[in-house]
Amino acid sequence: MEIRDPVHGSIHISDEIAPIIRHPFFQRLRNIKQLGLTEYIFPGATHTRFIHSIGVMHIGSKVFDKLFAGHLHKPEFQRLRETFKLGCLLHDIGHAPLSHSTESVMPSLGELKIPKEFLDAKDLDGKRQATHEDYTIKSIADSSFSESFKLVEQKHGVKRACVADLIRGSTPNAEYFTLDGTDWFPMLHQLVSSELDCDRMDYLLRDSYFCGVSYGSYDLDWLIDNLEPCHQDGRATLGISERAVVTFDDFLLSRYHMFVMVYFHYRAVCLEQLLLRYFQSCDEYRIPADIEAYQEHDDHFLMKTLRKSNNKYAKAIVHNEIPKKIYESFNEAQLARLETLQAYLESEKIEYIRCSSKGRLSKYYQGETLDAPFSLKVVRRTGTGASKFTNIDAATDLYKKFSTSHAVNRLHCVLSEVTEAQLKRINELTAE
Repeated sequence: MEIRDPVHGSIHISDEIAPIIRHPFFQRLRNIKQLGLTEYIFPGATHTRFIHSIGVMHIGSKVFDKLFAGHLHKPEFQRLRETFKLGCLLHDIGHAPLSHSTESVMPSLGELKIPKEFLDAKDLDGKRQATHEDYTIKSIADSSFSESFKLVEQKHGVKRACVADLIRGSTPNAEYFTLDGTDWFPMLHQLVSSELDCDRMDYLLRDSYFCGVSYGSYDLDWLIDNLEPCHQDGRATLGISERAVVTFDDFLLSRYHMFVMVYFHYRAVCLEQLLLRYFQSCDEYRIPADIEAYQEHDDHFLMKTLRKSNNKYAKAIVHNEIPKKIYESFNEAQLARLETLQAYLESEKIEYIRCSSKGRLSKYYQGETLDAPFSLKVVRRTGTGASKFTNIDAATDLYKKFSTSHAVNRLHCVLSEVTEAQLKRINELTAE
C-alpha cells in the first residue's frame, strides 16, 4: 500500500500493517478531525487523525532507522521496530469526536472492562473517568480490532500488549524491550509521548500546513539526523546532538507559536467551552462503554446529534454563533481587572463563559528542572570521543524563559442579553 501525503510525500505501508489500517476501528479516524472545531476559524483545517496517525508512523520509521542503524538486520530489532511503528500509528485510535471536551461524557474506566494486564496498578479499581487513551488501550487489547494484528504478529512476533505499553508509558514486559543488554523501552516511549515525540513532529507541520500558517515550520530532517540514544545503567533514553540544540529551540518555539496563534485562538477555545456546556446541560449525548459501539462515534455522529438538538449551546455550535469576547487578559494586572468584571457579571446574573488557555513549551518542565523520566538529553562529545549527557534545560534557556505558563484568560457573553445599563458598566470595567 502507498499513501500520498501532502506533508511527507509517499508513505509506504507494509503488507502486515495494511490490514490494521483497513480495519473499521482505524478507518473511523477518517471522520475525526485533527483540530476538531478549529475548522470554524481556519477553514482549511479539515485534516483528520487518520492521516496524522499515518504521518506519525512514517516519522517513527525514519527515527527508528536512524537510532538503530547498526541493528536493523537483526530479527529481534525488526520486532521492536514494528512494535514501535504500531505504537506511533495507534496512539490516537481511541480519540473521541470533535475535541477533548467530549471526554467529559465518557464512562468510568471500570465500565470499559480493560483486561488487568493492560492496566497500571493505580487504575485497577476503575473508579476514575475514562480518557481517549483508555479507549485506545481497550481497542488494542480487547476488541474485534485485535484480529487485524494477525499478520504482524505471525511475521515479526509483535505482542499487542507491548504496543499498548508504549502508549501508556509503563510495561511489565521489560524483557521484550531489552535487547543486547539494553532496555530500550524508556527511549521508545519518549518517542511516542514526550517533549520531542513523533506525534508533535508530525502535527506541528501538518496543522501549520492545513491552517495556512507558517508558525509550525521547523527542520525535521536535521532534528532526526541528530537524535542519539543515551546509554546509562543499562537503559537507553532519548538524546540529541549538541549541534542540533538550536533546531530543538526552533521546534519548541514552533509549538509555542502554534499554541498561541492556532490552538488557543479565542474562537476555537470558546467553541470547545460551548461544547462542554452542552454536555453539562443535557444528557443527549454520551460515549458508550461498549468498544464495538464506539466505532460509530465520530464527528459526523456527534454533529448530527447537535443539529437535532434544541439545546441553546448545541445551536450556537452548529451556527458558529460564539458569544462576544468582552475582555482578554495577558498579565497579572489585566487578570485582576478580568476577575472584577467576572464578579460583576455574577452579581448581575449575566451568563458568561470564561476561557483559560495555558500552554507551556514543555509539559514536562517542573519549575527549575525537567521531569526526569521524560528528560531529553544533550549529547556532547569530548576530545577523546566519549559522550557526556546533560539535561536539555541546561543547554537552552527557553525552558526557563517560558517556565511560567503563557496564560490567556478571556470572558465571553451574549451582549444582546444585557441591558443598556449593564453594557455601560461592562465597558467601564473593561476600559484600560
